[in-house]
Amino acid sequence: MITLEHRKNAHTMIDHIFQNLFPAHGMPERPAQTVLCHRMLDAMLDSKIALCEAGTGIGKTYAYLVACFVLTQCRSWEGAAFQPVIISTSSIALQKAITSEYLPLLSQLLLGGGLIQEPLFAVVRKGKSHYVCDDRLERRIRGANAERKNQRNLEALLSMREQLDLDGVRYLSSYDRKRICVPQVCECQQATCRYLQFLERCKSRRYLFHICNHNLLLADAIHREREARPILPSTDALVIDEAHKLPEAVRQMFGLTLSGDDFRSLIFSLKNEEYMLASQRLSDAARPLIRKLDRPPEENRSVQKYLALLAAPDKELCAIRRQLFRLVLPDTRKRLERLGETVSSFQSNDGALVFYVTESEDNGTLLCASVADLSVRLQETLWNRNLSLILTSGTMAVGGDFGRFRETIGLQSNSQHREFIFPSPYNYEKNCLLYLPKTPPHEERKKKNAYYNDLSALIVQLLNASHGHALILFTSYAALSGVMKRLEASELPYSLFSLDRNSVQILEQFRATPGAVLLATGAAWEGMDFPGDCVSLLIIPKLPFAYPDARQKQELARYPALSDFIRTVVVPDMQIKLRQGFGRAIRKETDTCVVAILDERATPGQRYHAAMLRALPKMPVTSDLHAVEAFLRRVKDKTYWK
Repeated sequence: MITLEHRKNAHTMIDHIFQNLFPAHGMPERPAQTVLCHRMLDAMLDSKIALCEAGTGIGKTYAYLVACFVLTQCRSWEGAAFQPVIISTSSIALQKAITSEYLPLLSQLLLGGGLIQEPLFAVVRKGKSHYVCDDRLERRIRGANAERKNQRNLEALLSMREQLDLDGVRYLSSYDRKRICVPQVCECQQATCRYLQFLERCKSRRYLFHICNHNLLLADAIHREREARPILPSTDALVIDEAHKLPEAVRQMFGLTLSGDDFRSLIFSLKNEEYMLASQRLSDAARPLIRKLDRPPEENRSVQKYLALLAAPDKELCAIRRQLFRLVLPDTRKRLERLGETVSSFQSNDGALVFYVTESEDNGTLLCASVADLSVRLQETLWNRNLSLILTSGTMAVGGDFGRFRETIGLQSNSQHREFIFPSPYNYEKNCLLYLPKTPPHEERKKKNAYYNDLSALIVQLLNASHGHALILFTSYAALSGVMKRLEASELPYSLFSLDRNSVQILEQFRATPGAVLLATGAAWEGMDFPGDCVSLLIIPKLPFAYPDARQKQELARYPALSDFIRTVVVPDMQIKLRQGFGRAIRKETDTCVVAILDERATPGQRYHAAMLRALPKMPVTSDLHAVEAFLRRVKDKTYWK
């Protein structure tokens, strides 16, 4: 228990950091950021769970970093043993930003202010597959054909002798990555193993912050629940940033997933051990499914089409396990057993499991199976561990209500949580314009291709009004592809890009090309940063309602009427997703942007017009294309139009 005096000193320290140290280094004081930090610290000191929604521009990352630092100071004043703080995020981009931007600057401020004598350090923790195995690396280098291999890929492969983290090397092929990563079953005891040396360094008190993703956090929680060896260090303070992504991570970690890479990995292992016939048979049986999984999810996201393709690989896996299980190496045996059991589970049609598809990290399809209600599992693994927990994101509440978010993560009956909302300080009424067309494209014309023709024609008009500089967010790859073909045929004077598996390179090209237009879906709705004039026009052709799947059908059964389900679940989920997409428009205080929502259901007088407006900040609305160009002419300088 922290004494009243130490608590008071802790809050005084927060005020000093934000009111004196940050401004002394040219960073303006943000009163809301300071208040948020105080709220976070109080929640952690009282061992509560805090839900903190912080809009763009509040500065939540510095708020929780400072709160966590001050918490450790309180603990040291009380004579408590050192414990690191764990920060869980959804994106690698945020992890990099914390370690390379936020924390170094904060450390510099605290050193200059005399609050610490040594710099603050963080270590990023990832799953085994993100690190190189030295033994597998050397075998892969010996087996690679240097003459036939792409030169950039070869240089990337050779550079791994000096690198440990696979994510830090550009041009490393996905094939090589899978061949040289640390295997799931790793029995290496070599003193020279860089991965084992890294794990040993992670135990040092040098690192105040351990940063991981949601999946690794949940994997550690599962290990602890089963009394297995923990993955992460013990802590009593945990921050979950990008918390709106936690529910999907929970579904995957407490369920089953199946991807094309799962099959490719086993096929390669069998081939590498020279079981050529088994490798070829499995490759032939799984090829139709792998081809389908490598593509983005289909618009209707029907899981049955994927499950129907499992019969042939399931049969081959059973035969291979029967014939080779005791002959293959331990790593291959484990992979064979895991894939065989997963495929059999998907084939079993177990009534306790809900099957669905979702988009994978590499823009393919992930086949998933999960129990319908995960709230009990979350309570057991996270909420009941007596941790100080901060869950923060820019999009968790709808209309000031966290009800839908609490329900999805199992906190609806937890009395130990607190809720805080800090709206974005940006001036949207001055810097943003919402465009709703008078005559939007009609979805019912889609079967005749007329819908895509009408939609593309309207998008061309908007692009001409904004001189490009646009991001178009779709809810399906079918719509993206249909519009892309028509825009290319229009011979627009703006460079067109669409996100695919090489998303990093495409994003770099888009940001570097003045006036470019990016068509995207999936992960582009959140987490991607487009500051400045790069995105001065954000187009959302359709409101982002979730496609109906087995999860929704099971959830619907708990409601007395369809209208209750739509009001309580469907609309709030859409509003949260819409807010995430809208967040791509204004990333800095000086940004200006037109947001065009072209869905007929969002226009005045239509069913979801009011729900759409409630999800967005207040801003002027127009249905006049001339007003769009006039707005941009007013807020952009002359260089924008060159």
